[in-house]
Amino acid sequence: MSLLNKKILIIDDEEDLLRLLKTVLHKEGLENIYTATTAKDGWQQFQEKQPDLVLLDIMLPDGEGYDVCKQIRNISKVPILFLSAKSEETDKIVGFAIGGDDYITKPFSPKEVAYRVKAQLRRSDFLQEMKEESPIIKAGPFELNEQRAELKKHGETIELKPKELGMMTHLLKNPNQIISKESLVNKVWGEDFIGFDNTIMVHIRRLREKIEEQPSNPKYLITVKGLGYKLVIKDE
Repeated sequence: MSLLNKKILIIDDEEDLLRLLKTVLHKEGLENIYTATTAKDGWQQFQEKQPDLVLLDIMLPDGEGYDVCKQIRNISKVPILFLSAKSEETDKIVGFAIGGDDYITKPFSPKEVAYRVKAQLRRSDFLQEMKEESPIIKAGPFELNEQRAELKKHGETIELKPKELGMMTHLLKNPNQIISKESLVNKVWGEDFIGFDNTIMVHIRRLREKIEEQPSNPKYLITVKGLGYKLVIKDE
């Protein structure tokens, strides 16, 4: 992983700490280091610099790092590592709950921080590569990204629950083919069909409510009486 072009933003009001972290990160090959000493400046720098990772102090002169984290999470998924003198378990839980990726308690070893930064950057790069290589199934108006567990219809995202997504995946991989109830249960639930008849019907109804314009008169997900279901895909 090349670190030369990675941008790091450090938001902390301790000037000495900022200088120390910049020095250590430079030695580890990270050249693009930006700093801020207030929440307001940190948020502004984030928007301007668009960093690949943020080191964020919790206690800042004009607010809390928690609030900055929430602002960042509204627009970005970049790794956020909290730096804090607060060592209580509840503080760490809050940090992770609002979107933090790591929580480093002061005093800490700058070298350890550098290694944690590099680990998060490697992980971020890996996840990005996975997204770029995600298998995408396209059929008619539907587009399914398996890696991201995301279904779109005409470009609009459709929110599906896990079992609904599993059923839609199996149907999309076999368009215009009759899929038996037994096959759906086996693929999605990993069990035998016995006792699943009502469950399948309920999930099919809910799936139709999300993908059909007229669920009671389905255009795509149709029932083949006595045999199962078929996802009808025509060139549009």
